[in-house]
Amino acid sequence: MFKSIRSQIKRLLYPIYERRIIANLDFAKTPRHIGVTLDGNRRWAKQNPDSTDPYGHKRGAQKIADLLGWCEETHVEVVTLWMLSTDNFKRSPEEVATLLEVISEIVDDLAARKRWSIKAVGALDVLPEPLAAKLSTLAECKESKLQVNVAVGYGGRREIVDAVKGFLQEEADAGRTLKEATAEIDAQAIGRHLYTAGQPDPDLLIRTSGEQRLGGFLLWQSALSEFYFCEAYWPDFRRVDFLRALRDYSQRQRRLGA
Repeated sequence: MFKSIRSQIKRLLYPIYERRIIANLDFAKTPRHIGVTLDGNRRWAKQNPDSTDPYGHKRGAQKIADLLGWCEETHVEVVTLWMLSTDNFKRSPEEVATLLEVISEIVDDLAARKRWSIKAVGALDVLPEPLAAKLSTLAECKESKLQVNVAVGYGGRREIVDAVKGFLQEEADAGRTLKEATAEIDAQAIGRHLYTAGQPDPDLLIRTSGEQRLGGFLLWQSALSEFYFCEAYWPDFRRVDFLRALRDYSQRQRRLGA
């Protein structure tokens, strides 16, 4: 009874709290690019045994459009969502199948809204052919002010390997020898072949569920990023949690390697 009353009071007070955070946010310091690891779906499902969603992935999927709306409100330009890692394929076949189905539905839903430009970032060759084909043919929304990267079949080490391969292939196509290619390789050359080539590196990386590690997310691009770890499981992630992350980021003094 007491727990229920406390929850109701929180629901009434959070909108006021959110408005206070927004009023004190400096939008000149809003991160241009935010990366989010959508973690904690399975642990959420274990804590909610009455749910019909055994892995929590469908419940987590319902939060994605909300998050994108919050990013628009706060003038974020790029958001990268880590939906499926290369390591996730080690899970049970049943869970992997559910996760792939949910991702396919998410992509369909986001594309149908014609509100955001959506780009797949990841190794599409590890995915089932129908999903890989869908992700490779996503249409750009020219009116969109928010670029959405869906990281599917993504691994940070795999991305760097693919970038190096891409550079070497480019050099070979230009008729250069391995020695000549080695002389040309540098950070900018690798950057041109990353999955996120042409986009700003992430200013802020958010991971839900309380885990305080990157797990290989945007491994190359995050060299100068700020990190924010949120205790809430992804299905429970709220607007106020997002605003807290932005407030925390705006209060930091970024040294950018200096």
